[in-house]
Amino acid sequence: MNKPKAFSVYHMTVLALMIAVTQTSRLLFSFIPNVQPLTVILILLTISFGTVDALIVGLGSIFLSNLTLGMGPWTLAQILSFSVIILLSKLLALSINKVRRPMFIWLIFSGATGILYGMIISIVQAPFYGMTIPSLLGYWLAGLWFDMYHAVGNIVFFLLLYPTLVPLLNKINKKIKKSQ
Repeated sequence: MNKPKAFSVYHMTVLALMIAVTQTSRLLFSFIPNVQPLTVILILLTISFGTVDALIVGLGSIFLSNLTLGMGPWTLAQILSFSVIILLSKLLALSINKVRRPMFIWLIFSGATGILYGMIISIVQAPFYGMTIPSLLGYWLAGLWFDMYHAVGNIVFFLLLYPTLVPLLNKINKKIKKSQ
């Protein structure tokens, strides 16, 4: 039976720094509704490090930033939303390895995650506010503009971060594997 590998000190430090980066980025862009690089950073972490590391960073970032920005039922919705996005990112990464032009696919995916995020948030929060299906639909449609901001922001952040962050993360990931 294979024993799971423990995280090295270097690996834990990298994850802690990524939590700090994502948490800080959420705070830095909190003045723009639904626009922050967290979603894209989690997608790129999933591509480079894998699902478990991205989940650790995502959950850590949500918890820490919500200590500052405020906790509430949306915290559970954010945890579920980002977990779904990370899992879908992993599935997409596994399926497009043989595709010639994955950048276009990743751009569409990163934009779609902005819409998906808002949809999941609305669905998870609905029971907390006693919403019925028709009122849930109205609630989600009313917030669709903010989801579009998130989608456009994701595309812009993906274009800015992918060329620099993925090579850096891949280099760090190789060093992590050597340290284990």
